[in-house]
Amino acid sequence: MNNTEAKTGPGNFLELARTLPVVDVRTPAEYLKGHIPGAVNIPLFSNDERAIVGTIYKQENQLAAIMKGLDIVGPKMTALLKQGIKAAGKKKKLLVHCWRGGSRSESMAWLFSNAGIKCVLLEGGYKSYRNYILDELKKPRKLIVVGGYTGSGKTAILHEMKAMGEQATDLEALAHHKGSAFGALGQEEQPSSEHFTNLLHDELKDNDRNQRLFVEDESHNIGSVNIPGEFFDLMKKSVVIALMPGIRTRMPRLLKDYGVFEPEQLVQSVKKITKRLGGRNTAKAIEAIRNNDLEPAIEIVLAYYDKAYAYGLSRRPQDNVMYIDSPSDNARENAGKIIELADNIKRDITVS
Repeated sequence: MNNTEAKTGPGNFLELARTLPVVDVRTPAEYLKGHIPGAVNIPLFSNDERAIVGTIYKQENQLAAIMKGLDIVGPKMTALLKQGIKAAGKKKKLLVHCWRGGSRSESMAWLFSNAGIKCVLLEGGYKSYRNYILDELKKPRKLIVVGGYTGSGKTAILHEMKAMGEQATDLEALAHHKGSAFGALGQEEQPSSEHFTNLLHDELKDNDRNQRLFVEDESHNIGSVNIPGEFFDLMKKSVVIALMPGIRTRMPRLLKDYGVFEPEQLVQSVKKITKRLGGRNTAKAIEAIRNNDLEPAIEIVLAYYDKAYAYGLSRRPQDNVMYIDSPSDNARENAGKIIELADNIKRDITVS
């Protein structure tokens, strides 16, 4: 076997990726839309170059497209090889893939092999990886959804649970959004829905599906990101443990979290939900924000969000909903209460 012949399926490819670098040779646009987490992009073609080759393939034939591809790649082979050597490091091994496991990855593996780099190709390419992870995310899990009113500290509670040895995943951190009209404030640019799914699988791949997993209650969309349908269906079927603290308990956290932003940033977020708040309430909230008096604005916004969340819970099967009326904003204390309640669930909570 030479350095360009080894191929493997997505399951083994991801196992190898724990210790070996992954090189994605697709275009920057393809990579940006979604990629294997941790993969390095060394594109054989730029976005425009691939479009040119594709057009020639459609309008002329495969041989003409190959010839044009060679014309494009020839002058930059040295630069590509240098990038491959850098990515391979001292191990001189690379995992390489393109979209379908065809000529792009094979060509780059051949090039890298000239520097003594052993390459393993992903059979079926990125497309097979996507099919694999979507199937993995469909599998039954012992999900428990941590729900509750806006400002009840659910994200902090999940992190406390993780520190206490529980399996817990922060979906909002993966999505770079806090899930409300204010959710984009202070966040990085959101990934595509496709890449969010990749990140979610990467986050969950080492979890034990026979042990419970806590996730935060979310709508199907977190900002512009869609939770993958099958995983969202599991969430909707799962037990919800909901924190329902009063506004006064939540107010200090909300003032701390949102008081750091410029008034106009908050105003623009309020305007996003004008139809839901109503014109009068929107005007009152904006006036309060511009007067640097956030509490009345928060109360107006919470009145809407609390009502909407309570309605959402009422539509779930009520034997799947459990409530904690905590007077405390202490995340570790509330994490302990949720874990204690989860420990007392007698029935099987596996959902599929």
